[in-house]
Amino acid sequence: MAKSEKHFKEKETEILKDYINKNSLWLSEINYEEYISEGAEQRVYLMAEKFAIKLNDAIYYNSWEDYLNNLLLHNYFFPDTAYNLLGFTEESKYDKNILYAVVEQPFVKATSPTNLQSVKIFLANNGFLNTKNNDYFNPELGIILEDLHDENVLTKNDMLMFIDTVFYLTEEFFIPEK
Repeated sequence: MAKSEKHFKEKETEILKDYINKNSLWLSEINYEEYISEGAEQRVYLMAEKFAIKLNDAIYYNSWEDYLNNLLLHNYFFPDTAYNLLGFTEESKYDKNILYAVVEQPFVKATSPTNLQSVKIFLANNGFLNTKNNDYFNPELGIILEDLHDENVLTKNDMLMFIDTVFYLTEEFFIPEK
């Protein structure tokens, strides 16, 4: 099954590259000197201390469609830290070309440590159940929200700022209520 998912994502990536070519969505000017951090799925750069530029290869997702849905869901639930899809870039790595989405997000500088209990309460008040550690599920909406540790949810002026969310849609999301 994993092999067929990999094949699907490779085919989807080729279709996406065709779309990028046809719509001139390649970005060539990324200031790599402004590097600030990275995780398994993305590298982060600072732009004028106002925006974070993130290069994401969608490694956490079975498809690029899932990654793009993640961006839409993040923007819906957390508009204060909404992503702006700037375009795409490609880099050679491990003898193959890796496609990256390039997104811009308001840069958030924390003013105090994040209390993960506050995150849990906030999400519970919005219909998300804590499933384990820093992962949540909204059974009414059929949405999974993961990876909400204290480096992905910052506290600025006593407000929780969700800067690096991982959303997934479940089958329940696509089944209309009767």
